[in-house]
Amino acid sequence: MAIISTEGIVLRSIDLRETSKIAFFYTRSHGKVKGVLKGIRKDPRKFHTSLDKLSVNDIVYYQYRNSDVHLISQCDMKEYFPDVRLDIRRITAGEYACELVNKIMPVEQKNEAVYELLLDYCAALGRARDVGRLVHLFQIKVLALSGFQPHIDSCVQCGGGLQGREKFSTYKGGLVCPRCQRKDMALMSVSPGTIASLVYAGKHPWAQCLKLVLPLSVKRELRQVLNNFLIYHLERNIKSAKYLE
Repeated sequence: MAIISTEGIVLRSIDLRETSKIAFFYTRSHGKVKGVLKGIRKDPRKFHTSLDKLSVNDIVYYQYRNSDVHLISQCDMKEYFPDVRLDIRRITAGEYACELVNKIMPVEQKNEAVYELLLDYCAALGRARDVGRLVHLFQIKVLALSGFQPHIDSCVQCGGGLQGREKFSTYKGGLVCPRCQRKDMALMSVSPGTIASLVYAGKHPWAQCLKLVLPLSVKRELRQVLNNFLIYHLERNIKSAKYLE
């Protein structure tokens, strides 16, 4: 049994029996970690945290070898991001990010880039004027950093270069050139502006992505492409997505 000390962002927590909780953290050093906080419901003062989603906590836990549920002995809140909690739009966008990371990231595999992205997203969300734009940028970045992104650099069928007349195949998970398009394919039309936005946001640092302008037509196409891609390849809905209309 190893004792791990790290920093983690709360993705979710659920009640366990009458006195405890199970919390899901995305941690800096060990990726997604699930642990039990014994007695936190009976005596909240035992831990210096409320386990609110997106809160950053310093945690210490006993890492069991034969279980993916560990024992958290210490959990102290470090950052709360109060501006994110000022209105329902930001709260929902925060919950969406938590749910997305929880579903696409594997258990206990370090990905510090995803951790830093989630931190940066929380900071930007508190001051964002266009919350929907921020959500789309986060979707693109987290998919790119996790290796789960759509294939948008070339035709997913033949590998040929882009010509500006490609369509997106949810089943194939990428763009299909005119030569490879068939009537039996479920294809979505995407504009060159949407493709360029996907490529740019996937390759550039978060700070540069925040400068990217997304016209309404591009945001509509991104919503359709990214949400359908996630639903198909995760084989389940992300529940909070329906509140981001």
